[in-house]
Amino acid sequence: MKIVIAGAGEVGTHLAKMLSNEEHDIVLLDDDPEKLQVISNQVDLLTVTGHANSFRDLKDAGIAKADLLIAVTPYEERNVMACIMAKESGALRTIARINNYEYLEEKHKETLRKLGVDELIYPENLAGKEIVYSLKEVATRQQIEFSGGKLVLMGVKIRSNAQIINKSLIEMAQFEPDMRIVAINRNNTTIIPHGRDVILEGDIVFFFTTRAWQVEMLELAGKEIFPVRNIMMVGGSRIAERTIKRLGDHYNIKLIEADKTRSEEIAGAFENVLVINGDGRNLELLKEERISQMDAFVAVTGDSETNILACHLAKRMGVKRTVARVENLDFMDIAESMDIGYVVNKKLIAASYIYKYTMGAEVARAKCLTASQAEVFEMVPKDGARITNTMLKDMQLPEDIIIGGITRNDKVMIAKGDTVILPGDRVVVFVLPSAIRKLNKYFT
Repeated sequence: MKIVIAGAGEVGTHLAKMLSNEEHDIVLLDDDPEKLQVISNQVDLLTVTGHANSFRDLKDAGIAKADLLIAVTPYEERNVMACIMAKESGALRTIARINNYEYLEEKHKETLRKLGVDELIYPENLAGKEIVYSLKEVATRQQIEFSGGKLVLMGVKIRSNAQIINKSLIEMAQFEPDMRIVAINRNNTTIIPHGRDVILEGDIVFFFTTRAWQVEMLELAGKEIFPVRNIMMVGGSRIAERTIKRLGDHYNIKLIEADKTRSEEIAGAFENVLVINGDGRNLELLKEERISQMDAFVAVTGDSETNILACHLAKRMGVKRTVARVENLDFMDIAESMDIGYVVNKKLIAASYIYKYTMGAEVARAKCLTASQAEVFEMVPKDGARITNTMLKDMQLPEDIIIGGITRNDKVMIAKGDTVILPGDRVVVFVLPSAIRKLNKYFT
C-alpha cells in the first residue's frame, strides 16, 4: 500500500515508524526539513519537504498513486484541505486530524465526505473517551469491550491478595472460568504464556472473558471495585475539556490549572466544575483542596513529567485511581514502575484508530495496549481465508498471534483449541508487533 503521511509531528512520526515495519511504501510530507531529517535517520522511508495544502507538493509526494493520505499536521484547516486536494488528485482514501468537535456531527461529516474527507480523527476526543472509561472500570489497567460488551479484554495488575498468584495456566483451569490468558507484562516486557507459565505478583495479566465471567475474574485477581464520584483534575487542556464534557453532571470535579487565563476559560465553559488557579504539583495545595477525599485523580497537562509526578503525589495521599497523560513514550515504563493506575497516550490512541485503514483484511477495530507492547484487532475473515474452517490447534499460528474470542450471530465464545472460525465471524486477535505483517495473510 502506498501511504502519504502529511505532518511530521508526534502522531505522524509515530505512525510512520509503525507502518515502516511492514510492506508499505511510506512518504512523509512536512514543511520542516529538520523534522524530516531526524526521522529519516531513524526510519527507512521517503521524505518530501513541502506543504500539505499545496497541489505541487502533494504531487511531489506521489499523491496520484496513493492508496491512503493521512493528514495529521497541527492545523485542521490544512488537514481538511489536503484531503480534498488529495482526493481530487487521485488518492483512494483520506483521513484528516481535526480539533473541532463540531466536525464529528453526522451532518458535517457527510458534507466533508462529499468534499473528499473520508475519515476524521480528533485525538483529544478519543483520549477523553479513554479517560472516562478508565474512571468507570477502576479495577483494570486497561479494558476493551467487543460486541457491545459481551466480550472483554482486561489487563489486570496482580497483587499479593490474588487467588491466582503463583498459579500456572494449567492450574488456572481448576477455577473453570470462561476466559483465556493471552499475555503477561512482566518487568516491562510482554510475554506470550503457555500452560506451565506461572502468574507472579506484579504481573499485568491480559485475559479475554465474557461479561458473565467478568466480575468473577476480577475477584480471582483480588480486585476491589469502587464507585468514582469525586474527581480532581490537573491541567486545563483540550483533553480535560473533552473528558469533562463526557463525564457530564454526575461527578464532583475540581480542576487545577496553572495559567490564570485558561482557568477563567474553563470556569466559564463548565458551571459544574470548581476551577482552582494553581500548580498541581504543589503538595500543600493538593492537601488544601482535600485530595485525600478524592476517588480519582486525573493529570492531563501538556507535560508528561508533571502528570506522572502529580499522580504519584495523589497515590501517596491515598487516592485509589490515578490517570496520567504521558505523551513521551520513553516515560511509559517510568509511569508503570510508579504504579500509575492508567496511562493515556494521544499518539498511541490516534495511531490505533488510523492503523486499521492500512490493513488489507477487514478490520472492525484496532487498539494499542498501553500496558504492553501489543495490539488487539477485531477482524472479519473473508471467504477462503486461511484462518477459517480449521480447528485452531491445527492452525499452527505464529506464537505471537493469539485468538482471544469470537462473535458469531450475536453469540460470543472464548477461543479454545477445538474452535473453528467461519467466514464472517468477528475475531478478536491479540498480536505482538513482530507478527502484524503475518496477520493479514490469515484473514484475506
